[in-house]
Amino acid sequence: MPEYVYRAVTKQGQIVRNKVEESSKSNLVKRLKNNDLLPIEVVQVSFKSKKAKANKRNVIDIDDVMKTANSASVFQGKAGGSARPSTREKINMVLSAGQKITMRDLIIFTQNFYLLKKANFNNIHALSTIINSTDNLSFRGILEDILAGVEAGEYMYTTMEYYSNVFPYIYINMIRVGELSGSLTTSLSQAVRYLDETSTRNKKIKSIIVPNVAQFIAIFVLLIIGTIFVLPAIEDVFVSVGGGIELPAITKGFMNFLDAAKIYWYVPVGIIAIIVTIIVGYINTPKGKYNWHYFKYRAPVFGRLIFAIDFSRLMRAMLLNLQNGMRIQESLEVSKTVIKNYVMLSIVETAINNILMGGSWIEPFENSGLCSSMEIEMLKIGMQTDLPEMMEKLLDYMDMDIQNSLEKIMKVLPEISYLFVGILLIFLVVVVLVPCIQLYMGDWLIESLTNQGVI
Repeated sequence: MPEYVYRAVTKQGQIVRNKVEESSKSNLVKRLKNNDLLPIEVVQVSFKSKKAKANKRNVIDIDDVMKTANSASVFQGKAGGSARPSTREKINMVLSAGQKITMRDLIIFTQNFYLLKKANFNNIHALSTIINSTDNLSFRGILEDILAGVEAGEYMYTTMEYYSNVFPYIYINMIRVGELSGSLTTSLSQAVRYLDETSTRNKKIKSIIVPNVAQFIAIFVLLIIGTIFVLPAIEDVFVSVGGGIELPAITKGFMNFLDAAKIYWYVPVGIIAIIVTIIVGYINTPKGKYNWHYFKYRAPVFGRLIFAIDFSRLMRAMLLNLQNGMRIQESLEVSKTVIKNYVMLSIVETAINNILMGGSWIEPFENSGLCSSMEIEMLKIGMQTDLPEMMEKLLDYMDMDIQNSLEKIMKVLPEISYLFVGILLIFLVVVVLVPCIQLYMGDWLIESLTNQGVI
């Protein structure tokens, strides 16, 4: 059974800390509230399995360290009765309790769970089998928590919602749709595909963005260091040499700008902070959030891709529900939970209202101007023939569209990054390297380049 360390506030305002065992995090929160304790933090630190397992080093360390939490120490006003753990013990606690759960762990779990469900394992048997082969301590404890919930008669997705930092929102809703519609195996298949595509897509984007951003930052740092440390030394040499030689105007201007920035740095920082605060405050309003989400769909480079991914998720969830006998209205109601974008949610709500009034549920998607004419036409044909079959073809078409959009972005991103890096590199040459050339090679080279229009 999972073990948790919690901090809670009593009615008297005292903060207490303890380590307990509970079947799930939600049950522990309910238990604390029933005992007139207000939970502040609930952290899973380890677990105790029903079967004997080989001891692991980190498990032993965390159990020894967390024995100090069993006294329900009061930390308000005076120190608690138990001694504080040493630095070494704190490090061991962090290493064992905070073991990172990666995308690879989630993909392996989903693939194994899918294969076991295809082999007609029930949820309890499948989870138990996967838990026994999971090496990641943190993820294993979460799976124990999910298993305890399933054994208590809960759906898996209800426990997953407490671990939203581990399971993506769309992943949880895929499991939810599968459990509610009775087609969990199909949902797991879609989840495996979603995780693989997401992982591949993220790797492609990172492979382009990270090197170019690192290059941009390196050149920018070189520019700042060269301006602050190198150019003043060069200027001193110019003065000592004499002859009326001075630094280029752009170099002196940039040096003056940095000198002013060092003195009045709080002015631009304050302006930027005010602007960011205003923007964030506006986005947090209902109208601001709607406009921000609409901007995401209309963004120049990524807009079409973001909309296509959201629309594909919605259609995939609808197809799963339709194949399990749901009506279109019910399918829309259940499937809208996979979407977080306010614009898409408003379109879905309008589609549901149209169905209630005897209208077309496709019309709001068409009027939004976000769907392509091909997507709308395929849905209309599906309404006249076989909607699930046509939606399968629509999803295949959208997968190709998403792949094409991704390939275009892969071509555009390097060009954009090279543009910024090139501009910064030219500025670095003009500001820092030109004075160096002028100092060590004389004015003849600079004059020659100037006459030729190079600089």
